[in-house]
Amino acid sequence: MRPRRLSVFACTLASLAGACAPAPAATYRSAAGDITVETIAGGLVHPWSIAFLPDGSMLVTERPGRMRIVTRNGQVSNPIAGVPKVFDVGQGGLLDVIFDRGFAQNQTIYFCYAEPTGGGARTALARAKFGSSDDLALSDVKVIFRQEGPLSPANHHGCRIVQTPDGNLFMTLGEHFIYRDQAQNLGNHLGKIIRIRPDGSVPQDNPFVGRAGARPEIWSYGHRNPQGLALNPATGTLWEHEHGPRGGDEINLPEAGKNYGWPVIGYGIDYNGARIHEATSKPGMEQPIKYWVPSIAPSGMTFYDGKLMPAWKGNVFIGALAGQMLVRLEVTGDKVGKEERLLEGLRERIRDVREGPDGALYLATDSPSGRILRVAPAK
Repeated sequence: MRPRRLSVFACTLASLAGACAPAPAATYRSAAGDITVETIAGGLVHPWSIAFLPDGSMLVTERPGRMRIVTRNGQVSNPIAGVPKVFDVGQGGLLDVIFDRGFAQNQTIYFCYAEPTGGGARTALARAKFGSSDDLALSDVKVIFRQEGPLSPANHHGCRIVQTPDGNLFMTLGEHFIYRDQAQNLGNHLGKIIRIRPDGSVPQDNPFVGRAGARPEIWSYGHRNPQGLALNPATGTLWEHEHGPRGGDEINLPEAGKNYGWPVIGYGIDYNGARIHEATSKPGMEQPIKYWVPSIAPSGMTFYDGKLMPAWKGNVFIGALAGQMLVRLEVTGDKVGKEERLLEGLRERIRDVREGPDGALYLATDSPSGRILRVAPAK
C-alpha cells in the first residue's frame, strides 16, 4: 500500500484546522529584477534542512525528529521510518541532511541531530541507506561520530554538513551556549569544525592527528554556533558562518588547524550588554571575511551556480532567522562584495536555503507551520 500523501491543495483545505499554512505566490524586488516567491508545501514543523533527490523531490528534516519527502508539485509524505530518537528541546532536534556524492549508486545519506544522553544532548552524525521516495524508511542506520565534551541543555548544536569531492565530511559543532570557553579547548569538540571519512574514521592529514590532548577529528576551532557551511564552486574553498551574540555574526573560511577566536575575540556583546571579548583581534586568531552588527542570526548557506538567474551566478545566499530575510552577497574569488537584503516583507525566519535542480532557490521557513518556498524570476 502506498503511503498517504498530502497535496498542496489538500494542505490549503487543511489549513483551516491549522495543519498547513500555504500562501499564494508573491512578487518582490531585487537588484536582478523582480522575483516570485511561491509556496511549494506548508504545514511542516520547524523544517531545518532541504536535500534534493535525483528526481527533483526534496528530503526535508523537521526539528522534532521527522524526515519527509516533498515532491516537485508539493505533495508531502508521511514521516520516514527509522530516524533515531532526537533531543527535541530548545534548539535541539533533527537538523541537517545531505546525500552522498555517490547517492545514485550507494543510496547513502548523512544526517546530524541532537542525540539525547545523560540528561542533555550532544551532536551526532549518522549515515543510512535511503532507497527511494516510494520506500519511506531508512535502513542500516549507523552513528559515525559523536561530539565529546560537556552536554548541551538546549542550545548551540551547530550541525551543518558538507561532503568534499574526495568524499570526506565536514560538520559544524556549537559550543552549547553555556560552555563558550570550551571552543578554545582542543580536548573536546565544542565550538569546532570536524573532518572525518564517510565511515567515521579520521583522515591522517587532519591538523591535530598525533597531537597530545587534541581530538584528531578537529579541523578548526574557536567557533560559536555555526549553522552555515558550503563549498565555493569557483575556488573549492570551504565557507562557514556562525551566530554571534548581540552582534558579531561571522563568515569565515575555515582552514586546517586555525583558531577563529570565539570567545576571545569578536564584534558582539553579551545579551545583557556585558563585554565578552578581550578585543576584536589578537595574534594567532583569524579574522572573519565578513561580520554583521547588529546580528541577523544566519542559518543555511548556498552558492548559486544555476542558469535560471544568471545575474546571481557565483553569489552566496544566506537565510536569516532574527533578520527574517534572505541575504545575497556578491563574491569575487573568496572575497565578499556588495550585500542585498531580499524578502524582508515576507516576515519569515529563514532556516535553510538551497539551489534546486531547476535553478530556483528553495527556502525552509522556521515556524510551527513552516513552509518550503521556491524563489525564481517573475514572469
